[in-house]
Amino acid sequence: MATPQHLFTRFAGKTSEWAGRPATFVLAVVLVAAWAGTGPIFGFSETWQLVINTGTTIITFLMVFVLQNAQTRDARAVQAKLDEIILTSHAENRFIGIEHLDEEDLQHLDRLVAKAAKGVRNERSARSSNTETDADADEASDDSASTKPTRAKRKTAPAKAPSH
Repeated sequence: MATPQHLFTRFAGKTSEWAGRPATFVLAVVLVAAWAGTGPIFGFSETWQLVINTGTTIITFLMVFVLQNAQTRDARAVQAKLDEIILTSHAENRFIGIEHLDEEDLQHLDRLVAKAAKGVRNERSARSSNTETDADADEASDDSASTKPTRAKRKTAPAKAPSH
C-alpha cells in the first residue's frame, strides 16, 4: 500500500506536469473569458467578482505547495546526478553537498571558482596566442609550409578551484 507521502508526491508530479501544459493555460484563459462574459448577466455584482477572486486565490494557494514539492524533488534529483558526475570525474569532490552551505559561504565559493575560471581563461588565451605566434614564425621561416604538418592545440586539464 502506498503511503500518504508517496501519494502526494505522485499527485504533485502529475499536477505539475498538467499545470505546465499549453492546453492548461488555454483552459484558464477560456475560464476567465467565460467569467468575464457573464458579467453583464450578473450585473457585474460583488458576488460575481467574488467568484473569480475566491477561485483564483484558492487555486494559487494550493498550487504553491504542489509546485514547490515537485520543484524540490526535481532539484534533489538534479543535485544527486551532479554529485554522481563529480564523483566519477576529475572534478573536486569537495563540491559535493555545497547546496547545504549558507549564503555567505556559497558566495565565497562562487568568487573562488570565478577567479579560478578567469585564470584558466587567461592561461588558455596566452597559450593560444603563443601557439599561433609560434606557428606563424615557423611558417614564415619554412619555404615548404604547405607540406609541413600543422600543430595540434593541446588540451588543458580542468581547473581546480582554490581551497578556502
